[in-house]
Amino acid sequence: MKSLIDARIWKLQDDIDTDIIIPTQYLALKTVDNMKKYAFSPLRSELAGLINPGDIIVAGKNFGCGSSREQAPEILVALGVGCIIAKSFARIFYRNALNNGLLLIENNELPDICSEGDRITVDFGKNQIIYKNERFNLPSIPEELFKMVEAGGLVPYIRKQNGI
Repeated sequence: MKSLIDARIWKLQDDIDTDIIIPTQYLALKTVDNMKKYAFSPLRSELAGLINPGDIIVAGKNFGCGSSREQAPEILVALGVGCIIAKSFARIFYRNALNNGLLLIENNELPDICSEGDRITVDFGKNQIIYKNERFNLPSIPEELFKMVEAGGLVPYIRKQNGI
């Protein structure tokens, strides 16, 4: 994982559930790559096609609520989302995201002041988020967790640790 992410913001509201991230009817498709074009389709059908690798989603509270489908964070990884910054995350989604190599950052202030399309910088070296010359503290990320996300998730991390 890069020590610095400088990317465009895609802004979403509170309570983005896993049915919005990937609707049930697309779970029957054979691969995550087939599914990813339908991400967020109930909310904004064009969004999946607009997200570029490294872009950051900024959302309100309770991101990832709803069912515990693991495809939701897998699809966000497949879209190339650099990280998600939200006021809060649903607990099961949080763990599924980390297990799949998707970094989640909680911040209560940024979602209220940022705008979609603006640029944001997440500097892990300095533990800060920079938005329009305003700086926000980045919560401390345990080194092993950061390494797990960097490896692409829990399974690749364990394989790497065990030389498999």
